[in-house]
Amino acid sequence: MVSAHNNMKLLDDAEDVPDSITAANGCVYIVNEKESQMSRIIPFQTLHNIRDLGGMAAAGGKMIRPGKLIRSGHLSKLSSSDIRQMQELVDTIVDLRSDKERQENPDVVIEGVSIVNIPILDQLTAGVTREKEADQSIIQRFLTEPEDAKEYMCRMYRNFVQDQAVLSYRRFLDCLLAGGEKAVLWHCTAGKDRAGIAAVHVEEILRVPKEAIRADYLKTNEYLASDIMFLTEVVKKQTGVAGGIVDEALRYLFGADEVYLDAWYDEIGKRYGSFENYLRKGLGLSEEDEELMRERYLA
Repeated sequence: MVSAHNNMKLLDDAEDVPDSITAANGCVYIVNEKESQMSRIIPFQTLHNIRDLGGMAAAGGKMIRPGKLIRSGHLSKLSSSDIRQMQELVDTIVDLRSDKERQENPDVVIEGVSIVNIPILDQLTAGVTREKEADQSIIQRFLTEPEDAKEYMCRMYRNFVQDQAVLSYRRFLDCLLAGGEKAVLWHCTAGKDRAGIAAVHVEEILRVPKEAIRADYLKTNEYLASDIMFLTEVVKKQTGVAGGIVDEALRYLFGADEVYLDAWYDEIGKRYGSFENYLRKGLGLSEEDEELMRERYLA
């Protein structure tokens, strides 16, 4: 497994890589000093896993433009300072959560920012959709069975290749194709699974190296470490069950794991034969769509 602490791939020296890029919000990103191929945390008061894909290296010596593609967890507890910062950075928010999740924790309304609701899953899916009802039932089921918890999450990632989810991811990509002056931000609840796979779609289309895609996906564990620890302690207190096996099971349910990504890619291979066929036949993306994405989001 790739370690989240040892996966910093460096940009290759190349004449066509710019020394700096100015993002839509006016921030200047310096890239000539061996910047890593990782998405970058954006400092917010209430958000711990909000990341700009800008700066990630792509094929042909190019990189993703900063200030254009942002992934996050839910936006239901933004401070006034966060709202002002969001207005400066973003003009479109894509909410990938289920209807029930949005009802339980609605996003803060941000004046001047469009919101598009695109549920990836339309049913209760514990560990992924994070409705209270679903999480409570599945935690009881897998609390002392970590291998079963891991296999459950692998099945959930395979579900991201089912027709409903594929159609939703196509709608998400349409939002990116439309674009805007500022960034498109997409989020689920934790910013881990549905938002993580959305980011993988984008990175694949923009031809980010596979090892960087995997490393960036796993980086979520670092940014959500405190949240996972808090959830684990709450569950152990509520259930009265403790021990290392419980910690392992909850880590599988609440964290990111490389085997989940493997399950998603494997399901794509089974259904479509290759990722290229998935783009064409599953998502219905044309070569022109891909070129537009690269023209809009690479520098």
